Amino acid sequence: MNAPAPTRLSVVIVTYNSRAAVTAALPALVAQLGDDDELVVVDNASTDGTLAAIGELAPGAVVVRNDGNAGFAAGANAGARAASGDLLVFLNPDATPARGFVDAIRTPREPWSAWQGLVTADGGGAVNTSGGVVHFTGIAWAGQAAPAGPRDVAFLSGACLAIPRAHWERIGGFGEAFFMYHEDVDLSLRLRLAGDRLGVEPAAVVDHDYEFAKGPAKWRRLEANRWATIVRCYPGSLLLLLAPALAATEAALLVVAAAGGWLPQKLLATYDTLRALPRLLRERRAVQATRTIPAAAFARWLTPELDSPFLGRAGRLAPLRWALRAYWRVVTAVLR
Repeated sequence: MNAPAPTRLSVVIVTYNSRAAVTAALPALVAQLGDDDELVVVDNASTDGTLAAIGELAPGAVVVRNDGNAGFAAGANAGARAASGDLLVFLNPDATPARGFVDAIRTPREPWSAWQGLVTADGGGAVNTSGGVVHFTGIAWAGQAAPAGPRDVAFLSGACLAIPRAHWERIGGFGEAFFMYHEDVDLSLRLRLAGDRLGVEPAAVVDHDYEFAKGPAKWRRLEANRWATIVRCYPGSLLLLLAPALAATEAALLVVAAAGGWLPQKLLATYDTLRALPRLLRERRAVQATRTIPAAAFARWLTPELDSPFLGRAGRLAPLRWALRAYWRVVTAVLR
């Protein structure tokens, strides 16, 4: 299901009070864009002079101005509609391309339907994400192992995501109700359901000024969007087999949230999910209608391991690891 080789690149950046970020990152990107390439900036009503900075650094950019903060997902979709290239590259405003990024992201070494670059941090001293990891309970995080070469991954990071326009239009873009967080997981799993390959091109490097902690409100969106992804994307047979584990995870997360000081956000996320359930079920029917692979093939990209550095010691407890692995072996055996 591979589209014709893309040639004209459209880089889409969504900004919201991002003056400092674009001032640091844009010069390295603009210097690499070809004559036929374009930069599309979607601004979510910044008040810090972001648009003035873009006008100085990239006067030829296509600028889309939103009246308010529409979020990343809706902003990215608006940027894609305004773009004219046949390869869309979504890039965070605080992601600075390394030398050779544009050429490498334009021509990956594997025939993927969508791909990402290698996202570093700390000036290239660490890996921010080399492709995402998805636990079977829907918890997702950035894989941080430096890849030796191009490889397939479970999900693509929205910090640096490339997709030919033909595939973008076929899949329908990001789910705008996600606002931000997990929309890249949802997009990736929908592509996977349709039989597409996803990968990381490590020659395309961007350095991300990343910080995980952004306040308690982030947990509300992460949890609500985790459930939105599960409801929309997981095949029915997989959902049925995972029901006990998902229920146990909810109980455990209530304890974790209480200990971590974000229990109100967890409860609000549950409320958000229940309120959105009729819409999510309608969306589920549309998403599942695109599925071309068996549930077992979809499950192959999920993991029973909870080894994210953001999950703390609990995920590394030996009894829990053994239980999760045993449960997942049973699930995958039944699916097969």
